[in-house]
Amino acid sequence: MSNSNIFKDRDIESILITDTELSVWNSTPQFVGKLTVQPKHLDEFEHTNNTIYLAWMQAIAALHSAQLGLTFQDFVELGYGCVARQHHMEYKRPTFAGDTLWIATWISHNEGKADMIRQYQFVRESDHVTVMQGHTQWVCIDMKTGRPKKQPSRFLECYKPVSAGTL
Repeated sequence: MSNSNIFKDRDIESILITDTELSVWNSTPQFVGKLTVQPKHLDEFEHTNNTIYLAWMQAIAALHSAQLGLTFQDFVELGYGCVARQHHMEYKRPTFAGDTLWIATWISHNEGKADMIRQYQFVRESDHVTVMQGHTQWVCIDMKTGRPKKQPSRFLECYKPVSAGTL
């Protein structure tokens, strides 16, 4: 979950969960960011393009991973990395230029095998409405072979799932 050139993480500002309305979250976020939708994010319908959400999902995952102590450089040094096996995205409401979004992420499932599940929830700040939610199945791979591998202990230390339940 590296900061690649397909998104600009500077669009996302890290914030404290206490800077949000706690009752909006489906589960306890491990990391929250904030961004404002820009005209460059819009499609022909004048709302945020669906592919932008995917880029934001990857960006918030990379920021959270770095906060936990695992950057792409750490992946290289360890010889293990994370790649996406599948994404699920549910668009609930459109967003428009000028909308400020809170983006939360958390690890919901990690049994220490090759894969883990990361959840995402996007909430519009102005009305506290969830506009998109989804998850990604990330798979640990050996960076030399590209083959799935059981997560090393460093991954297990960093990518701990949140407890079930809501705030």
